[in-house]
Amino acid sequence: MKRIATIAEMKAACRQGTRNGKTLGFVPTMGALHEGHLSLVRASKARCDVTAVSIFVNPLQFGPAEDLDKYPRTMERDTALLEQLGADLLFTPGVEEMYPPGAQTYVLVEGLSNKLDGASRPGHFRGVATVVAKLFEVVRPDFAFFGQKDAAQVAVLRKLVNDLDMDVEVVVCPIVREKDGLAMSSRNAYLTSEQRQQATVLYRSLLRVQAAVDHGERDSAKLIEIGKQVIANETGAKLDYFAIVDRDTLELVADVSCGALVAVAAYIGSTRLIDNILVTASSR
Repeated sequence: MKRIATIAEMKAACRQGTRNGKTLGFVPTMGALHEGHLSLVRASKARCDVTAVSIFVNPLQFGPAEDLDKYPRTMERDTALLEQLGADLLFTPGVEEMYPPGAQTYVLVEGLSNKLDGASRPGHFRGVATVVAKLFEVVRPDFAFFGQKDAAQVAVLRKLVNDLDMDVEVVVCPIVREKDGLAMSSRNAYLTSEQRQQATVLYRSLLRVQAAVDHGERDSAKLIEIGKQVIANETGAKLDYFAIVDRDTLELVADVSCGALVAVAAYIGSTRLIDNILVTASSR
């Protein structure tokens, strides 16, 4: 695996890697890798000739009161994991490499960027869209792999790619969970042992909604109340949002007859976690 820190060198390596019609898969991350990230790398390796990974803690997607400074950084461990998986290229730029002094250009997906996590974290998706657009230009992948856990991010990035006619396919991979159902997240490292147990309430709330759908409930308002009640019953959990929306537009849907994304965000202590499931009318 080749580790690269500059945009110029990464561009050259990616162009060289895709000579003779080879396909390039790309997994953008902020590091602190867990099995969720590694599943994306495996998906890329299974589908593509060359796999590139980036590790960059993107300051643009953190608000002023968020956890940029304490966000876990485990570069040596991450590098070793990627070596073991057989990633071909690892891009680890510094902040000034990605955002040199005087940089004033941002990418904003209007509308979608203000929904779900975008409503809770103003400016977050502008930061995500900007860095991903830059990374896509540097790497120019054929396929880019993202996790379903970040469902709102997926919707924003799909719209970005479509609206800007980017020649890349966004591939969404399933959520990877701990044995007790907790969705894997780098922020899980912030949780105390007690909070770690409380954090399972996100998935439990989604399972309760799924069970109601399985028994024939289709009304979104009723399903949301079912989910909210599960969160409310867990000491230490503070609900941010519980929503049922269209997976592509993130607009609220009145019922789930045509399928829907059920998404939840909650604070466990000071740690904000997210989770979601996709439900369909065939769930009976």
